[in-house]
Amino acid sequence: MKQSEKIKETTDYILRRSPGFSPAMGLILGSGLGNFAESIENATVIPYGEIPNFPQSSVSGHAGNLILGNIGTTPVAVMQGRVHFYEGHSMEKVIFPARTLVALGCKTLLITNAAGGIGPDLNPGDLVLISDHLNLMGESPLKGPNEEVMGPRFPDMSDIYSRDLRKRILDIANSMNITLKEGIYAAMMGPSYETPAEVNMAKILGANMVGMSTVPEAIAAHHMGASIIGISCISNLAAGISTEPLSHDEVKETAAKIAGTFRNLIVGVVTGLR
Repeated sequence: MKQSEKIKETTDYILRRSPGFSPAMGLILGSGLGNFAESIENATVIPYGEIPNFPQSSVSGHAGNLILGNIGTTPVAVMQGRVHFYEGHSMEKVIFPARTLVALGCKTLLITNAAGGIGPDLNPGDLVLISDHLNLMGESPLKGPNEEVMGPRFPDMSDIYSRDLRKRILDIANSMNITLKEGIYAAMMGPSYETPAEVNMAKILGANMVGMSTVPEAIAAHHMGASIIGISCISNLAAGISTEPLSHDEVKETAAKIAGTFRNLIVGVVTGLR
């Protein structure tokens, strides 16, 4: 079965679970950020395990639910957790949920993650708007036969994280007195944390933060014509910058500490871009 056919099967099922619902924006919540889902009104919660063709995450901090509902007056489809390439999934499976959100009608995808800070001005707890990325994962999510119905064979990526949306989001954050920095995100395969040498390489290449997600989803959704917003929570300083051993518990703890600020920012962005 072609990927487009699988996506249709999946979207048909989701829409049967929430008749008449048409999301304007999709959200993908990263490590430790799933509690934002509590902000969704009139929510329909569908566990990933019940959705045809949907992959399931095995990582702590990723609840594994698709939530349909409203943030203010904006209808949204929210992924409470994601799957990662390092879990052993194919790239097709990693990007399948993001493609499904676009097929459901989401013209904009807001993708979040927890990342290690590389830049000297970044500290744990900072929120950073992604301005561009480096795909250092060793594989493209668009590898293989291209279905023209989903997007062009050679999609342009010069404005994958929309300049217009970034400007508007920075204005929204400023109006809310929330400090939102900007930076370039480097994606590596994982699941081992990066070595100090790898972090230094990413820094030389221009990255401000490093993580293990987001880039495949952003590429695939943009390929289908969606506008992409990326926001990283700096959960720790990357290897070689931090003197402490890195751990996933630290990632979740930092995300929990800034959950309130993150929630307010996302609500402000979703309602402000409406």
